[in-house]
Amino acid sequence: METRVLLVVDAANVVGSRPDGWWRDRPGATARLRDRLVGVGARGLADLPPPVDVVLVVEGAARGVPAVDGVAVVSAPGSGDDSIVELVRTAGRPCVVVTADRGLRERVTALGAAVRGPRALD
Repeated sequence: METRVLLVVDAANVVGSRPDGWWRDRPGATARLRDRLVGVGARGLADLPPPVDVVLVVEGAARGVPAVDGVAVVSAPGSGDDSIVELVRTAGRPCVVVTADRGLRERVTALGAAVRGPRALD
């Protein structure tokens, strides 16, 4: 079993947690989030030591946002939450999901994932 942590970021939820005008340009806001995540794999988060693999799950209008070095992007064919649950279910390693969505939190913790809120990325 892989021991490197998989950090899965719920893009729509994290972007939506800040009232910074994201609704005017969802792809742009998602790309800015992606760019903020560059380097997290090498430095980790406050309570998550490196190295970690970072995956940003996008949906809807943000589906065209491409991956960059250090941040994989998964374009959900439907519900982003369902894609996140599937990633956690099939990861075969420790997972941490970044979201504030209560329903998603319950679904992924039932599978053994840890959860952090959007502020963990600050």
